[in-house]
Amino acid sequence: MTEIIDESGNLPPAVEAFVLRWGDLGGQWGVNRSVAQIQALLLLSDRPLTAEDISEKLGMARSNVSNSLKELLNWKLVMRVPVLGDRRDHYVAETDLWQMASKVAQGRKEREIDPMVAAIRAAMEHADDPKISPVVRERLHGMHDFINTVEGWYNQMINVPPAQIMRLIRLGSKVVGLLKFVGRKDASGKGDG
Repeated sequence: MTEIIDESGNLPPAVEAFVLRWGDLGGQWGVNRSVAQIQALLLLSDRPLTAEDISEKLGMARSNVSNSLKELLNWKLVMRVPVLGDRRDHYVAETDLWQMASKVAQGRKEREIDPMVAAIRAAMEHADDPKISPVVRERLHGMHDFINTVEGWYNQMINVPPAQIMRLIRLGSKVVGLLKFVGRKDASGKGDG
């Protein structure tokens, strides 16, 4: 048993509440509830768990646990780890919150954003067709510019060390003030100072 299990073999109330709430949130994020609950259990576990351990602790069918673990492995949110003297697969969760967020962002980009980018780029191949109205052409160019800018920003940000991004995030509204200053400088050709 893991340390997150009490003497009776049950999850402590705080852990159970977290697992249940994370499962509910998973549904809001478009993730199966079981997948999210398994990730939450592994996230709070202090040692690797087998599929059997997970099934027992969460009261889930073994097949459901196996399918959910496959999905979490595909997202790279859990990993298989060897345990000396045990031939079964054991699993641990990614516990670095920044890595979790990065992996989810990358996965969502590949599944949701990249197909949209491809569709807009394919449409742009025919944007100069004289049968397309100027309004439609302008909208296609606007979408194309927007996705290229966002994709370029994403590709830059994914390579920035997490500590630097966290410093930027902590600056909060100060960044907006800096952008206002930079905007005035760019518009006038000289700074305010």
